[in-house]
Amino acid sequence: MTASTTRSATARTRTSKPSRIAALAAVAVAGSMLLTACGDQTESGKVAPQEEGSSQAAVAAPLADRLPKAIRDKGVIKVGSDIAYAPVEFKDKDGKTTGIDPDLADAMSKQLGVKFEFQNGTFDTLITGLRAKRYDIAMSAMTDTKDRQEGVDSETKKKVGEGVDFVDYFSAGVSVYTKKGADKGIKTWSDLCGKKLVVQRGTVSHDLAKAESKKCTEGKKGEIAIQSFDNDQLAQTRLRSGGADAGSSDFPVAAYAVQTSGGGNDFQIVGEQVEAAPYGIAVAKGNDQLRDAIKSAMDAIIANGEYKKILDKWGVAAGAVTEAKINGGV
Repeated sequence: MTASTTRSATARTRTSKPSRIAALAAVAVAGSMLLTACGDQTESGKVAPQEEGSSQAAVAAPLADRLPKAIRDKGVIKVGSDIAYAPVEFKDKDGKTTGIDPDLADAMSKQLGVKFEFQNGTFDTLITGLRAKRYDIAMSAMTDTKDRQEGVDSETKKKVGEGVDFVDYFSAGVSVYTKKGADKGIKTWSDLCGKKLVVQRGTVSHDLAKAESKKCTEGKKGEIAIQSFDNDQLAQTRLRSGGADAGSSDFPVAAYAVQTSGGGNDFQIVGEQVEAAPYGIAVAKGNDQLRDAIKSAMDAIIANGEYKKILDKWGVAAGAVTEAKINGGV
């Protein structure tokens, strides 16, 4: 949500990323899973009850002592997230928070012995919320970029804050999608010159669109008419209604929309992914103990296989990493 040249990976995806369009086939195979996968799964395959916005801490917590004492005492990690970015994080038909990130948080809670409590916010305010200590971490398909690490505005390149640290846990690129059967000749980003494009505000898709529009102008082509929205669902609604020619978001989000919107009849992905980059869990600078505990928990669920099961469940195994990294974005 891959704020910086990224809700794209956004994102929210949110700047630069190589291509993995072949991953769409995996999403198609997992289509029925994408439509029904909500909540925590027990070993027997039944859906286990889950409190709204939080993940259940397991009885055994081998990494609990790595957390800061204040968080151990509270028993909760407050997670800032834009919960409108399916399949990464979203509300199911019953209003429960579900998706890739909540499932990963549930798995990490078993390692750390605390709940991950998801709190909804618009994507472009999550880092500000970290600075204000409204959240302990931000987990929201946020692309790890140097600008975000250093607190630099991706467009003006001016310092706007002290930045954040990231624990990288997934890799994704940015995709362009159009109404099904109406691509209007759009195959690459350069084909967007003179077209109307919808994006989520503050994402990598947004940054890429602004950079591409500048190229269009310099090449004496029509600029891209960029329409930005608070969340990706609003952007999709505008495209669906015919108010734009194309949309752009992180590949997992675009693929999910293609699979589910209108029963798979609303949208299609055009061209290949670009700007592959890591999603990162953001932690405020100076909170090294929490950052390192999150990394240890992510590494543990990668090692024990829970990570793979979750990515397989949501049809996004192509974005898997073999270990968590700190500040691996560029």
